[in-house]
Amino acid sequence: MTSRRVAAVAAAFLLTGCTSFADTVAERGRPPAADPAPTPAAEDQGCPAERAEPDPDRPEVSLDFVLADDGRSVTGTETVVFTPDLDVDELVFRLVPNGPDSAPAGNRLLVDDVRGDDVAGGRYEGAGAADPGGLYVVELEDELAAGESTEVELAFSLALGSGGFDRFGVDGPASWWASGAPLLAWEPGAGWARDPFVALSGETASSPVADTEVSVSVPEDLTVLMTGAVAEPGAPRDGRRTWTSTEPVARDVAVAVGPFTTTEATTAGGTRVTTGVLPDPDLPGEELSAWTVAAVDDLEALLGPFPYDTLSVALLPDFGGGIEYPSMILEATPSRMVLVHEVAHQWFYGMVGNSQFRDPWLDEAFASWAEAVVDPGSGLVSEAALDLEGPVGAAMDQYESSGRYFRLVYDKGGSALLEAQRAVGDQAFTAAIRCYVDATAWSIATPDDVHRAMADLPAAVDVLRAAGALDAEDAGG
Repeated sequence: MTSRRVAAVAAAFLLTGCTSFADTVAERGRPPAADPAPTPAAEDQGCPAERAEPDPDRPEVSLDFVLADDGRSVTGTETVVFTPDLDVDELVFRLVPNGPDSAPAGNRLLVDDVRGDDVAGGRYEGAGAADPGGLYVVELEDELAAGESTEVELAFSLALGSGGFDRFGVDGPASWWASGAPLLAWEPGAGWARDPFVALSGETASSPVADTEVSVSVPEDLTVLMTGAVAEPGAPRDGRRTWTSTEPVARDVAVAVGPFTTTEATTAGGTRVTTGVLPDPDLPGEELSAWTVAAVDDLEALLGPFPYDTLSVALLPDFGGGIEYPSMILEATPSRMVLVHEVAHQWFYGMVGNSQFRDPWLDEAFASWAEAVVDPGSGLVSEAALDLEGPVGAAMDQYESSGRYFRLVYDKGGSALLEAQRAVGDQAFTAAIRCYVDATAWSIATPDDVHRAMADLPAAVDVLRAAGALDAEDAGG
C-alpha cells in the first residue's frame, strides 16, 4: 500500500487479515530475478548449508468439515495430537471467527464438545473477542510433561457471515472459511499465546506448523480448493462429495467452495499450481494461473525454493484484497499486486512463522519488500514512507487504527527493508535474507533472528533500528 493510497484504502477496509489492496493495477513486465548467490560473509556468519527441517514432534491435526447445503454454516471435528516442549496442564485454542473484526459480520465459532483420555473439561476465555470468547482452553486431568503426547478431539460449529470480504464468508454459490476451526495457539519454547484480539484489520494469531489432514464434505456440484495437496474426490453419495488434502507443514487451513472452474499448471521449480474462478470472473482463469506461476518463479529466484509442493488460489468476488494461508490464497480482487504479495507470504508467515500479534512486521513488511523487489512497479511501498513517525516493529495493540498499522508495517516496514538493501548492496542483503529464511524455516521467528542474519551488515541493522523495526536489545545489539 503506498502512502498516496492510504486515504482510499482506509475508507475501504473491507478486508480482515494480511493483504495488499489496490484500486487499479497497471500491467507490468517482470524484472530479471535478483541474484540469490550467497556471499562469503553469509557463510562466515554461520548460515545453514540447508533449509531447516520441521520439528519431527510437531502437532498432528486432522480436520473434518461438513458444509451445510445452503453454504452458510460448517460443522466439524478436529483431532489434535500434541507433544509440547514445555510442561503444560492445558491446551489453548484460538477462535479467530469470534474476533472483533469478524464477529459483527455474523461469523461465530463454537466448541460443542471436547473429548480425550487426558481431558478434564473446557472453558472459554474472552481475550477481547465477541461472545463466547476468543480462546477455548482444554483442561487436562494431570500435567503433561515436555516430550509426552496427548490426543484431544473437539467438535465445533461455524457460522459464516456475509456482506464483505473476510476469512469467512458467503456470496452467492461460493462459501469460504480460513482459521475456521479451533487453532492451536502454541509457540514452541515460549508456551501458550493468549494475546488479545484487536479491532484492526490484521492478524493476532501464533501457531506452529502441523502435519495436517483435511476432509471437506460439500454438495456434489461444487468444487473445493484448500490448503494442501488435494486428492480427487470420491463418487457422489447422497448428493454430496468429500474432498481430502494433506499438508505436512500447515500452520492453519483455508477452504473455498463453489462452482469453480480450475486451471492446473506447474512452476519451473515443480510446484503444482491450481487456480479456480467462479462463473463470469473478473479475470480469466488462464491469466490468474499465469500470474501465479510467474509470482512463484520470481520469488523462488529471490528467496529460495517454494515452501510447499502445491499452491491453490481461489478468485472470490471482488471485495478488494487477499489473504494468505499455507499453500492456499483467498484472492478477492483481480490484482496482480495483491497476488504477488500473498505468494510472498508463503515464505513469510507460511514457512517463517511469527507472532502476528507481537511482531506483525516480520510477515507483512517482508512480504511487501519481496513484492517490491520482484515487481518494482507495484507501488506498494515508497521511499517517503521512511519519514513516517512511529515504529515499524510495534505490537498490534500499539497501533491506534488500521490505517496507521498499514502505513507503518506494510509501507514503512517494506521501505525500511529496501533502504537496508540499498545500504549494503543487493547480493549481501539477499544472502542475509536467505540465511534468515533457511535458519528459521518452520519455526516462529523473532526480531533477534533477523538481527543475527544481518550481524555482518551493520549498515542494514542501523536502517532497521532507525525505522523502529529492531532495537538495541535485539541479538548482537
